[in-house]
Amino acid sequence: MPLKALSRSTPSRYQQRGNAMVETALVILPFFAIVLGIIDYGRAFYTRTALQYSVQAGTRYAVTFQTLDGMCQDASIKEIVRRSSVGMLNAEDVNNRVFVRYYKPDTLALTASNLPGNIVEVSIEGYQLNWIAPLWRSAIPMTVLARSSDRMEGLPGGSSGPPCR
Repeated sequence: MPLKALSRSTPSRYQQRGNAMVETALVILPFFAIVLGIIDYGRAFYTRTALQYSVQAGTRYAVTFQTLDGMCQDASIKEIVRRSSVGMLNAEDVNNRVFVRYYKPDTLALTASNLPGNIVEVSIEGYQLNWIAPLWRSAIPMTVLARSSDRMEGLPGGSSGPPCR
């Protein structure tokens, strides 16, 4: 029997099918890792941007001394932040993660007063964003911080003093 007849020069169909499955697995896994990583970082960027917008809206609302019906100023500001957060903040998040602070303009010392000229700071602290696919990252959620501040304007005409905090 000739030597050429014993050896095969081309792989069998079964071997080709196995090679295709291995090659597909080697290509699909990194592909999905990259796609999910892009989606995760896109979500993180969107969340940070949306929360930053909501605290900016709260700050713009705060400097005008407006209040919602039946609410004091701080509660009104927090409600505006919640409404502006495109559904990312619920009532529990607003109570635990949204903060309104006032500072004296000359020393930047924290104060309890919301008088005109003081600086108001509205912030969202400790907001947790879970990753879709942690892959090479740890499964620890990303913590988002958004903060905005501005100087309080003068009181509206006819007002006897700032609204309750």
